[in-house]
Order: sequence, then C-alpha cells, then structure tokens
Amino acid sequence: NPVTQDETVSVGGTVTLTCRVAASDNSSLQWSNTAQQTLYFGEKRALRDNRIQLYRSTGTELSITIGNVQLSDEGEYTCSIFTMPVRTARATVTVLGVPGKPQISGYEDTVQEGGKVTLTCTSSGSKPPAKLRWYRNQEELTGRPDVVETNPDEATYTVISELTLTVGRSDDNTLIGCAVDHPSLSSGEKWTEQPIRVLFTPDVTIQPQNDLPREGEKFIIQCIGNGNPKPTSYVWQRKDGELPLLAKVDGSFLLFEMLNKSDNGVYLCQADNGIGKMQGEYTLLVQDPTAMSTSSGVDHAVIGGVVAVIVFILLCLLIVLGRYLIRHKGTYLTHEAKGCDDAPDADTAIINAEGGHSGAEDKKEYFI
Repeated sequence: NPVTQDETVSVGGTVTLTCRVAASDNSSLQWSNTAQQTLYFGEKRALRDNRIQLYRSTGTELSITIGNVQLSDEGEYTCSIFTMPVRTARATVTVLGVPGKPQISGYEDTVQEGGKVTLTCTSSGSKPPAKLRWYRNQEELTGRPDVVETNPDEATYTVISELTLTVGRSDDNTLIGCAVDHPSLSSGEKWTEQPIRVLFTPDVTIQPQNDLPREGEKFIIQCIGNGNPKPTSYVWQRKDGELPLLAKVDGSFLLFEMLNKSDNGVYLCQADNGIGKMQGEYTLLVQDPTAMSTSSGVDHAVIGGVVAVIVFILLCLLIVLGRYLIRHKGTYLTHEAKGCDDAPDADTAIINAEGGHSGAEDKKEYFI
C-alpha cells in the first residue's frame, strides 16, 4: 500500500506531497487533488497549473510540490498505485491563513493623570483565529476576551481585543503594544505599539547653586518642576515673612545679590503647569564668610593625615638608624690611656704613652 503524510502550510508558502511504496513492481504512482483531478501520473504532468511541479519520481516514490499555496488548496489529496486492485492513500493539506499586522485604535489625545483610556487592537486574515496579546513596556497585560468575526468573502477570521487602563504619571511616554500569536508566525513577528502621553501636575524641588551659602556672597536657588506640560508659572515666597529686599525673582530663579544672616529662613516655590500646582521648599542657613565647605574640609583632613603618616615614618627611620649606629660603635683607647696600665701616677703614664711599650700589643682607634 502507498504511504503518505498530512502537511500544514501557510498561505503563500510551498508544500511537498510525498507518496512511497515499499517495493517496486513497475506499477505507476499518481497524485490527485481535492477535486480528484490528476496532477501527476508518474513523471507526466496531467494538470496545467505551473504552481505544481515534479519533485522526485522513482519506482517507489512520487513527490510533487505546490507553490504559492492558497486557502482553496486545502483539503485531501490522493495517491494511487495502479495494481489489481488499485490501492490509495490520502494526505490532508491544512492551509494556515496568515494574520495581518495588528492595528491599534481608540487613542486620540493626551490623557490626564488618573483618567482612563480604552484601546482596541484588530487583526484580520487569520485561520484559525489568532490570539491577541497586550503589553506595556514588555510587561504583558490582561485585556478583554478576544472577539472573533468571520470574514464573509473567505474562510478567515478577524480578531478584536480591547484594553482599558487607568493611567498615572509613570505611564507618560509608555508604549502600549499589541502582538499577534498564531501558528503561522514566529514569536513577536507582527507587533504594533502606541505611545501614551499623560498630563500630570509637576513634582517640585529647589536646587541651590552650591552647598555653602556664605555671608556677603552672591547666592542663587532654582525651582525645578517636572511635569507634563512643563511649568510656566513660578511663585516665590518666604515662610512666615516677606522676601528679603535684596532678593530678586527671575522666573524659576531666586537671586541673593549679597547674603546676610537676616536672609535665613524657609523659602517656598509654587510651580503651575495648567494641570495643577505643587510646592517645594528650601531652608537657607547663611554661614560665616570664613566657613569651609564640607568637601574642602575633607580635602584638608586627607592632606593632614598624609603629612602625619610621612612624619611618623621619618621618626621611625631616625630611631632605627640611631640604634644601629650605637650598636656598631667601636671601642678605642687614647694615647693617654695606653700608659696608664703600668704607671703609678698620671705623669708617668703620659711619659710611658709617649715612649710606648715594646712588648705591648698595638691598638687601633676607630672613629664613627
């Protein structure tokens, strides 16, 4: 009996149909299509369709290919061997409808923080029906169950999925993606992204020009508001009092031409971007003119430590060298001392030292 196997192919692809027998008895093999039209009888083409080509023909095998496969090519194909009686085998060809690139709709304009946005993802042309998956910056989200609609003109499906999000400021510039999952596609092959813009009130911080405001010097602090849109209005205030006379407001900047300790206090900045107002604060503590910054104090401490280590090492070296010299200092006698061994008094010792002793052992003097 002939042997075949089922095949699966995507629309536009090529499928190979193979029919084999265990042994050759000189009988011819034949392939027929779903309408029982003969495609090939041995090596002879029977149907005028250039998409169908002979792949291999031997005494035990007949293989053909069908290129540019269409949905209409799906069905059962028959291989026959003309013996008495005729034996047949069937191969089912399944054609996959390739889904189109997904389209996202529903987003038209920016959304205010705390609001909701509903997005719709649509993909057509799949067979069997595709599955749609939602993502936010590669994190998978759960949307509503897919809605599957049959396309009236062909045996394919349109799949629709909806996703509703409550957005926050962290979602600003976030990419919401919709991906198609289908046997005819590799993972992530068809994917669409929609950026989301979120309007939110600004976060306000006050940044000083430096970390050491000293009396008599110029000083600037800046109000930084991060929001969408960017703040367009800044209001400076001094907590529990008026702004100093010499302080000047320049938009997001507050300038002190010459600091005075009377400028000490808590300064407030309110930023407004049209969506809302937020406030930040900064505590100003004016230092003496001779005050050193923390970083400068650290540098001097490091330098002092290095100098102390060097002095300690030099002292240790001097002590070791002194002990070495003391231990290796030689013993010697002066000329006066040479004659004192046998002399009864000092005068005789001097005379003996000048004349020397013929039998005495010579001694040498060493000076270090």
